[in-house]
Amino acid sequence: MPRSRRYKRLEKNTISSLVNFAGKGIRQVGNLFSKFFAVCDRKLTIMIVPHSQDKVFNIQTNVFALVFGVIIICGILASFFYFNKQIIGSNIEISRLVQENRDTLASLDELIDENENLLQTAKRFQSSLTQSLALLGISQPAGISQGAANGSDLSSLFSTRDMAAGSLQETTDIKQLTSYLEGAIQPIEQIGRMLETQGTLFSDIPSIWPLKNGIGHISMEFGQNIHPITGQWYIHKGLDFSTWRQGDPIVATANGQVVTVTYDSGFGNYVIIKHKHGIYTRYAHMSAVYVKKGQFVSQHDVIGAIGNTGLSTGPHLHYEVHIGSDVVDPAKYINVKLDK
Repeated sequence: MPRSRRYKRLEKNTISSLVNFAGKGIRQVGNLFSKFFAVCDRKLTIMIVPHSQDKVFNIQTNVFALVFGVIIICGILASFFYFNKQIIGSNIEISRLVQENRDTLASLDELIDENENLLQTAKRFQSSLTQSLALLGISQPAGISQGAANGSDLSSLFSTRDMAAGSLQETTDIKQLTSYLEGAIQPIEQIGRMLETQGTLFSDIPSIWPLKNGIGHISMEFGQNIHPITGQWYIHKGLDFSTWRQGDPIVATANGQVVTVTYDSGFGNYVIIKHKHGIYTRYAHMSAVYVKKGQFVSQHDVIGAIGNTGLSTGPHLHYEVHIGSDVVDPAKYINVKLDK
């Protein structure tokens, strides 16, 4: 038998076998569906029997309808529980948002109160700044001058004519306050520069307490006093500072040059410092001297210690200020309040 014919027969038998197998499979699937639908179409009778003598209720259905009904009921119950859980979660979120809203409103009320306090403080600041600028002779910016002309307060902060529609009054107030403070920067800078210049001037004149850290008290004032040794009236040409002890540090009251370091029977150990503008200061009755003649000192430098040398009844500093040949009251320069 030729080989080609043998191959054709084998191919034909294989195809026939596959067709028969597929046919059997389809028939089996069809039988399964038939049995399934037969089972689903099986009739059922559901009887509801009351406990009383009432009529018995019969409900006729099939398996398919019963299963479908059970599925629908389960779906409804599942949907009910799902949406109920969602509603509970939404209620919790709504409660949280309501609480946050209450907290926000409370914070807003506090912010409004603080804003009002800020405005009141700004009014006091403007009044003080206006008075300070007037005393110093510094010209005021137009915005600040206008505020002063309107009663020395921040009247522009309470004007709503320029307030944008829908904007909060507090926001407008803060913006206008910011604008006002920006205008106040320039005069405050001028005050700073003036104080810096004045600071150099004050360091050149005897304007501080001559004992370090402002310790001690004035035991005798400038002018007419009773001499503690002779008991006679005389003119005291300085101020006496006492701490009731010896050795406390004495400081230079202004920048200058030491011109005298010596001792005599009246002043004991004493130092004279020459300052600008023809001013001299004397420090007497010192127990120790820490500077030398010709030395330059700065304000606050320690130059010696309180002592009891010379004509003295106890440890103290005798301090004098001279302008040229005149002796002046040092209290006018160190700005102290004397005990009468």
